[in-house]
Amino acid sequence: MRMERYRWEPAQPITRDYIYDFASVASLYEHNPWNESSDRERAAWLDLEARPQADREGLVRTLIAYNEKIGNTDRALRSIEELRDPETLVVTGGQQAGLFTGPLLVLYKAITVITEARKSAERLGRKVVPVFWIAGEDHDLEEANHTFVLSETLTVQKIKLNESSDKKTSVSRWSIDPESWEDAVAQLEQTLMNTEFKPELIDRLKSICAASDTLTDQFARTLAWLFREYGLVLVDSDDPGLRKLEADMFRSIVSRQSELNRSLLEAKSGLEGLGYTAQVELNEGQAHLFVFHEGERLLLTRQGEKFTDRKGTVSFTEGELLELAAHSPERLSNNVMTRPLMQDYLFPVLSVVLGPSEMAYWGLLRNAFALFGLQMPILVPRYEFTLLEGTIQKQMAKFGLEFEDVIRRLDEKQNAWLEAQGSLQVEELFTDAKAKFAQLYGPVVEAVSGINPGLRKLGETNMLKIVEQIDFLEARAGDAFRSQHESALRHWERIRMSVMPLGKPQERVYNVFQYWVKYGGGWLRELMDMPLSRDGSHRIVYF
Repeated sequence: MRMERYRWEPAQPITRDYIYDFASVASLYEHNPWNESSDRERAAWLDLEARPQADREGLVRTLIAYNEKIGNTDRALRSIEELRDPETLVVTGGQQAGLFTGPLLVLYKAITVITEARKSAERLGRKVVPVFWIAGEDHDLEEANHTFVLSETLTVQKIKLNESSDKKTSVSRWSIDPESWEDAVAQLEQTLMNTEFKPELIDRLKSICAASDTLTDQFARTLAWLFREYGLVLVDSDDPGLRKLEADMFRSIVSRQSELNRSLLEAKSGLEGLGYTAQVELNEGQAHLFVFHEGERLLLTRQGEKFTDRKGTVSFTEGELLELAAHSPERLSNNVMTRPLMQDYLFPVLSVVLGPSEMAYWGLLRNAFALFGLQMPILVPRYEFTLLEGTIQKQMAKFGLEFEDVIRRLDEKQNAWLEAQGSLQVEELFTDAKAKFAQLYGPVVEAVSGINPGLRKLGETNMLKIVEQIDFLEARAGDAFRSQHESALRHWERIRMSVMPLGKPQERVYNVFQYWVKYGGGWLRELMDMPLSRDGSHRIVYF
C-alpha cells in the first residue's frame, strides 16, 4: 500500500480557509491546530481545577459499564482506567450510528481520533485517550438505517434495515427485532462477492447483530471489533448513566438559554461579516435542547415564559425544565449547538476530530464555550481517503487517466476516447446523411404536392419512414459499436463507480465491508500505521 496527498478542497469556504489560510478565520476559533504550542496551551487550560467539569470518577464508572456491555476489549477498558488520572486527556470525535458502521468516513474519523491521541501523547509526554462519541440521541432514523456497497453488476446497492418506528425517537432507543437484523445481514451477504474472507465476516456480523438490541448497540460493537487493538473508548451520548453526569450542565444551559442564543446569533453575524454562510439555521427563541416525551424526541423553543415544541405537545416553565435537569436528566437531549459544550464538560478534551461540515458550524461556538466557562478545544480535520484498488489503477493507466481526470472530467475523457475509436465519426455520417436526404427529398414533396395537393401528406409520411429506417440503422450501428467495446466501456463505468459513486466521494457512500470482503482487515491496520499528519489533505491510497 502506498499513499499520496491530493488537494481536494472542502465545499464549505470556511473549512477551506481553516485548513489552508487559518489566519483569515482565527477570530472564530480558539487554537491554531498547526501551531506547535497549541497542544501545550490547551493542556494547561484543562489542568485548571476551577474549570467546569463533570465528576471524573463517575465518568469512568459509566464508561466502563457501557464498554463492558458492548463487548469492548481489555485494551479499551485500560484506556478508561487511565482517565482516573487527572493528568490524562482525551481526543474525541463522533458520528451518528449507522448500519454496519455506515460510510467509510466513519472509520476514517475513528482512525484520526486514534492517531491524534497517540501523537498528542508523544508531544506532551502524558496519557491521551481516544474516545469515539456515538450520537445515539439523534433521531434521524432514515439516515441511520442503511449503508451502500457496490455490486458485481456495477450498481450501488442499498442495504437497509426493514424496520420502522412510528415515533421520532433516538437511534439508541429504537429497538430492532432479530428478524430485521437477519434480513440486513442476508442482504449484505447476497451483495458481497464470495471470497476467502466472506464466511468469517458474515459470521462475525451475525454474532454482533444477535447481541444488539438497537442500531447504536450494533454500531458500537462493530467499531469495538474493528479497532480492538487500539484502545478506542466508545460512548453513547444517550446513555442514561451519562445523562446523570450532565445534569448540572443542562441546568446551566436552561438558565442561560437567552444568553446562549444571543451569543450564537452574534457569532452568526460576525461569521457572515467575514463573508461566510452559517451552516446551521439560527433564530430567536431557540432553546437548543430536546426533550423526550412519550418516547419521542421533541425540539424545544422558547415562547414567552414557556418552553414548548413546535406542535405544542409539551410545555415547561424555566423552573420546570430546571427540575427536569436536576431529577430526570435522561429526558433531556442536546442539539447540534449544545452537544460540543456538553462533550467538553464531560471530558478533558484536548482536541476534537471534525468533518468539513462540522468544522464549519463550530465557527459559531467560540463565545458559547466562554459563556459557560469553557474553552473551545483544538479542532482537527478528519483524515480523508480514496481507496484505489489494483484493478482500478490498471484501468486508469490503460486510458491514460490521472486521479484529477476521474473526479473532475471523466465524461470529457470518455467522450474523447470514444471519438478516437470512431464512434463520433459514425454519428456525424448519419447526421450528415439525414440532413442531405431532407435537402434532396424536400423539393420532391413540394413538386408532387403541386401536381396534386393530396400527395403532400403521402410524401411527408414517406419521408418520415425513410428517416426512421436511417435512425434504425444508426441505432444498430451504435449497438454494434458498444458490443465491440463493451469490455472497455465497463472499465470506464467501474472507474466511475469506484471513485465517485452517485457523483459523491467514495468515502461518503461505500461501506467498509465492501473492501474487507476482498482484502481482509490488514489494509485498515496499514492505514493506522501510516505516518499521517493533521494537514487537511485528501489522500489517495493505492492498494
